[in-house]
Amino acid sequence: MGIKSSVSLYSLQYQFLQGKMDLGEIIKFVMDLGADGIEILPDQMLHGTPTPSDETYAYWDSLMEKYHPGLACDDIFLNTNLYLNRTLTKRECADLIKQEIVMAHRLGFDCIRLVSFVPAWILEPCLETAEKNNVSLNIEIHGGLGFGCQKTDEYINEMLRLNSPYVGIVPDTSLFVRKQPRIVRDYCLKLEGLNPDIVKYADEVFASGTDFFELRQKNGGDMDPKLASMIKHGGDAFYAQNLEGYENRPLSIMDGLEKYINHFHFKLYEMTEEGTEYSIDYKEVLEYLHKADYQKYVSTEYEGNRWQLPDTPIPEVEQVTAHQKLIQKLIKEIEG
Repeated sequence: MGIKSSVSLYSLQYQFLQGKMDLGEIIKFVMDLGADGIEILPDQMLHGTPTPSDETYAYWDSLMEKYHPGLACDDIFLNTNLYLNRTLTKRECADLIKQEIVMAHRLGFDCIRLVSFVPAWILEPCLETAEKNNVSLNIEIHGGLGFGCQKTDEYINEMLRLNSPYVGIVPDTSLFVRKQPRIVRDYCLKLEGLNPDIVKYADEVFASGTDFFELRQKNGGDMDPKLASMIKHGGDAFYAQNLEGYENRPLSIMDGLEKYINHFHFKLYEMTEEGTEYSIDYKEVLEYLHKADYQKYVSTEYEGNRWQLPDTPIPEVEQVTAHQKLIQKLIKEIEG
């Protein structure tokens, strides 16, 4: 079987939002790229979630029959703030996740991504529903919210305690950023009036093999003092806050957890003209997964779209195309 490539349709959200492509056209585009499957945020592209109408399900079924995509992952959220005067109770939270599990099964998915910081206690009351519907629950481990973060560690400890094939993780390659994203840097320099000394310091930190999330942890939860001293105005603060969302961790951080990896987000900030991702070494990631005998999906998740300057075209189609070309080529090379 081997590693399978997919695309999170989140990567093409502006095509959908601006009416340039409907859901069917987006799925066709992804499958024409040669990808094995798709990942979807139902909240974004399917009306009425988590309880869609029969008409919505019929529309989805027609697309599945027409394009036959593999179904990599269903990305869901837990909105605990539905009411102005209170947060949801634990029972209400569990009921919402159970609805999402039933919907994922009906759509044909067997993997759910829980957004970072969904509380660990949600797993056990939802486990029976997950087993019944053959759908695994998996927390996204994201840069800036990674290993060593209290909420993430609480989830991992609960996952290990339950030790179920229906509970796992979705690592995100924002954990393995080797250079600060250039597109973010350029956006902040041009639009936010950023102090270039901070940019220089950020390059030095990443080149040294660490990152600002790790430096905050080493500083007792406070921002790296040198970075903090360079912040002079709002643009600097905005940039510094984003820097802490990119981690420069070794892939070995996942050692011992390989069997719990049920999906993988392949973050895309910017493809270069040379055909590589500027900040992330995808060859090393895929070699690690191949060595671990990973045989599930890796999904393109384009987030460079949010860093385009005003009145600049958003190159979602071009960037996703280039990224899939890279990923599919590397998979073939590594797996022979």
